Parts: sequence; C-alpha cells; structure tokens
Amino acid sequence: PCSVSAALQEQLRHLTLQDFPCGLGSWNKSCFAAHRSPHGGQPRLRADLAKQEEDVPLGEESPEALIELLKDPHSPWALPPGCSPQDQLLREMAVLEPELVRGSSVFQVLRSLRIVDKGVEEVDAGLLQLQQLEELILSANHISGITSANLPRTLKVLELCCNAVADLQDLCVQPPPELQHLGLGYNRLCGPSQDKCLTAAFWPNLVSLDLSFNNLTDLLGLVSQLSSLEKLRILVLKGNPLALIPTYRAFLVDSLPKLSILDDIHVGFDERHQFLGLASQPELMRSEARVVVSVGDMKGVPDPSTLQQLVDDSDFPVITYSYCVTYEF
Repeated sequence: PCSVSAALQEQLRHLTLQDFPCGLGSWNKSCFAAHRSPHGGQPRLRADLAKQEEDVPLGEESPEALIELLKDPHSPWALPPGCSPQDQLLREMAVLEPELVRGSSVFQVLRSLRIVDKGVEEVDAGLLQLQQLEELILSANHISGITSANLPRTLKVLELCCNAVADLQDLCVQPPPELQHLGLGYNRLCGPSQDKCLTAAFWPNLVSLDLSFNNLTDLLGLVSQLSSLEKLRILVLKGNPLALIPTYRAFLVDSLPKLSILDDIHVGFDERHQFLGLASQPELMRSEARVVVSVGDMKGVPDPSTLQQLVDDSDFPVITYSYCVTYEF
C-alpha cells in the first residue's frame, strides 16, 4: 500500500529542490561561502538579497532573479496550480539556503505537510523523521486506520477528512499531546465504542473537532465524552444521524457551554439563554426522527397524470404507469 513517506518522497521529487533555479549550482555558486562557519553551521550567504544585478558574475543569477522565476506564474519553473504554500516556501528556501533542504535535512524544516488525493493507505513510521511537523493534512485518501506511534509529537493539526477511518483505538494509544484540531469528517465512524476515544484523557488541548458526515447515532453518549474537552470551542457534527434529532442543536448548546461555533454557526448569548436547562432533561431527546422527502422534477419517464387523462377520454386499452421511489439512509 502507498504510504505517507512514499507520497512525500514523490512530492519532493516533483519540487526539484536541487535543480535550477533552486539548489546549489553554476547559476549561484558565488553567493555562498565555500566553507562552513567556524561553529559548524550551514554555508553562509555572502551576498544579501539587496545585491544589485551588476554585482552578479557573468553566467550567474541573483537570488532575487531566481526567486522571481519561482513566483512568476508564466515562468516554466513556477509550481502548478493546487500546490500548497509550504511547497512554495520550500523552493524559495532551496534558493536562499539550499543546504537546509538538501537530502534528509529537508525533514528538519518541514512544519506543514499536505498530501491530498494521492492514494495514501498507510501512515507509516517514516513520518517520525519530520521532527518539527505541526500540521498534517491527509484528506481524500484511502486511510482506514492510524497508529499514533507513527505521528510526530509536535503535531497541532491533524486533518483526515474523506478517508475510510472506522476505528480510533490505535490513534488514541499515545496521541500527540499538543493537538489542537482533529478533522475526521466524511469517514466511517460509528458509536458508541468510538465515543470513548474523544475525551480529554487523549486530547487535552483540542480546540476544534470535526466529526461531520459519519454514522454517529448516540448523542447522549457522545456529549458525555465531549464535555471533558475543556478547551473545545469548535465542533462539527452535521451529516450524522444524530443531527436529525429535533432538539439536537439545543441540547448541544446547553451541554457544552464553552462552544463558540457549532456546525459552522456561531453560538450566541441569546441562543444559550433560550436553551438553558435542556442538558438536565435528557428525557426530551427523542430516539426517532421524521424525514419528509419531496420529489421535484423527474425527467426521462412518462408522466402518469397525463396518461390518466387519456384513459378517461378513450375507448381503447391504454398502458398506465406508476413508480416507486426508494431512499437509502
């Protein structure tokens, strides 16, 4: 299966950090000292960014000119649309401080990693090389489970939207302690066993949680666990069966008094006052919800009402039609 490490290596290969106009080469060799600093640091940039074009030796390019080749959308070295700001930052760093992104050194400078829709199935231990990583976005892949031991401890944002995650047990064994946002929307989570993984015992610093469009049904059980997340301010639960309960929003607003945003809608003072006391009346929570579906236009099939009129006006046999529409929830 395709791993995050393999996808990262492929992404770095496409960035061509060692090729013109990035990296070290004949196009910029005079800009860098030929030796390292006495303290063992990286090669020193001898010319600062204000260096004039006329000071650049023949056959070389100034740092400004090389950066411009990366930024100009009409340049053949510009990144294609859809690349992340981190990709652009890495390439600029490869111009100004190429030794910092040379070989495995690049893993020490990466703070954000965005691998979206690359067919990734496995979050492997290779990620631990990224010792400064704070943001990991793996949306729209084929990940069914994650082992927390393979995640850098420095992570603050973990986005797994649109995957196949059905179980959080392995993720909660030893999760990143400073995580502030956990995105699990559009996955396959169902309760109540998963609810027990969403407490402060695992996520003490969680501020934002996205559980939208899963198969969560136990609102009371989920709220009892989420109430332990003292720093939680943003919660998204829309798209789950439990969101069909008539008092769903009212119960959540009163049960989680520190919430600022619920389902992308701000929780105001008036709303809190209106629903005050509902959290202490769980008997008002109904276990059933009624859904009314209205069919608008149907194209490509005969209209039964028109044919019925022909039957009334005709002495000849007429074929009639009727339809059954089925919805799966």
